[in-house]
Amino acid sequence: YQRRVHGTLSECLFFFARSHMENKRVAIVGAGPSGTAMLRAFQSARQKGAAIPQIVCYEKQHDIGGMWNYTWRTGLDEHGNPVHGSMYRYLWSNGPKECLEFADYSFEEHFKRPIPSFPPREVLFDYIKGRLEKANVRHWIRLNNIVRSVEYDENTEEFTVIARDLKTQRETVEKFDYVVVCSGHFSVPNVPEFPGFEKFEGRVLHAHDFRDAVEMRGKDILIIGTSYSAEDIASQCYKYGVKSVTCSWRTSPMTFHWPDNFRTVPLLQKVVGKTCHFLDGSTQDVDAIILCTGYVHNFPFLSDNLRLQTANRLWPNSLHRGIFWDKNPKLMYLGMQDQWFTFNMFDGQAWYARDFILGRMQLPSKEELDAEFAHWRQREEAESTSDEGCIRFQASYVKMLFDATDYPDLNIEHVIGEFLKWEHNKHEAIMEFRDRPHVSALTGTLAPIHHTPWLTAYDDSLECYLQTKQ
Repeated sequence: YQRRVHGTLSECLFFFARSHMENKRVAIVGAGPSGTAMLRAFQSARQKGAAIPQIVCYEKQHDIGGMWNYTWRTGLDEHGNPVHGSMYRYLWSNGPKECLEFADYSFEEHFKRPIPSFPPREVLFDYIKGRLEKANVRHWIRLNNIVRSVEYDENTEEFTVIARDLKTQRETVEKFDYVVVCSGHFSVPNVPEFPGFEKFEGRVLHAHDFRDAVEMRGKDILIIGTSYSAEDIASQCYKYGVKSVTCSWRTSPMTFHWPDNFRTVPLLQKVVGKTCHFLDGSTQDVDAIILCTGYVHNFPFLSDNLRLQTANRLWPNSLHRGIFWDKNPKLMYLGMQDQWFTFNMFDGQAWYARDFILGRMQLPSKEELDAEFAHWRQREEAESTSDEGCIRFQASYVKMLFDATDYPDLNIEHVIGEFLKWEHNKHEAIMEFRDRPHVSALTGTLAPIHHTPWLTAYDDSLECYLQTKQ
C-alpha cells in the first residue's frame, strides 16, 4: 500500500513538473546560427524525452541564417528597416569548416561526402539550413517578424515582447518567462570620421555595405582596419583585379606576406581631394576608402535595464558565463563574444542556457558569479596577447560549456590544432591558405582539395563547389 501511494505521489509530482515546464514560454530573438542553435538544443532535449517550454523565435529577415542569408541591399531593407546583413558576394569561409562543425551534424552527413575545407557562403548557408530541417523546428520560427520592444516586470517576473509582422503589419504583444537574444553583433557598423571625408573625391563605405569586389577592379583603394573583414576584403579585391591596396592600421599592422601591389601604412590623418595623408607623413591617392573598423553591440528593442553594452572582446561585459545578464539571468545573450570559435561555441552556449531554463542546473550566488567573472576577465587580459592565446582562451571557455551539458563529444584539442595550422598557413601565404586541407574532429577525414585554387575560383555556387573529386 505504501509503495502504491509513494508511486502515485511520485507520478503526480512528475506530471506536475512536466506540465509546469510545458507552460513556461521562451522568446528567442534571431534565427541565425545562435538562434537556430537554441532551437536545436531544445529539440534535442525533447527528443530524449524531456518536457520543454513553449518556444517562439522571432526573425526579421525572410529566411533563417542571419549573416549567411545574403542580400544585395544596403542601407534600408524592403520594409524600411536597417539592413542586417554584412555579407558580400564571392565570400568564402575565412576559417576552416573543421573548426566550426556542429558536433551533432557533420559536413559529411549533410553533403553525403567529404568537401573541401573553405566553403563559399552558399555552401555554409545550406549546411545551417540542413541541420534546422533535420531537427524539424521551423514551426517555432516567425519569419518577417521584427522585435520592437522587450521589457521585464519585476512583479510578475515576466517579459513583455512586442513584435511586428512585416508582411501584415500586425503587432503582437506576448508574455514570456525567458528571453534569449541571438541577434548577433555584426550588423551596426562602427564608422569613424577623418578630416576631409566630406570632400573626398571618391567613395567612402563601411565593410557592412561592401557587396562586390568587382566594383573595385582597376582602382586604388584604402582599407582602414586590421580585422577579419580588412584582410578578407583586401584579398577579395586583389582576386578581382584591384590596381592597388593600401592598408592603414591604428594599433598594429596585419603581418601577412601581401602581394606587390599592397602597401601598409599607419593610421590615416586626413584626406585632401583624393590624396590620403598618413601618420608617418606618407601619402597615397585612392579612388575608394573602405572602413573595416568593426561593429557595435546594438539592441534597440531592449529596455535600458536589459541592454548589453560591451566592446567586442573574448569576455564581454555584464554576462555571467558569457551568457547570463548580470542583473537578471532570465535574460540570456548568445554569441556576443569576439569569435574564433563560432557555430559550435554557439551550440555550447545554447545547450548551457537550455539546461538553466529546464532547471537542470542552478547559478551560484551573485558574489560567486562576480568572483568567477573577475577570474575569467583576468585570464582574458593575460592570455589574449597573441592569436594562439586567444584561441586557447576561447577553447577553454567552450570546453567548460560542453563539459557541463550533454552536448555531443567534440575533441577541442584537435580543433585547436586545426586553428593553429590555419594561422600558420595564412601567415605563410595569405592568398593560398584556402587551398590547404584540414582534418575533421568528428570524422577524422582529411578534406579533399578544391578543384580550382581559390585565387582563380570565380564561380562560388554550391553546384560548382561540390564538383570537387574525392
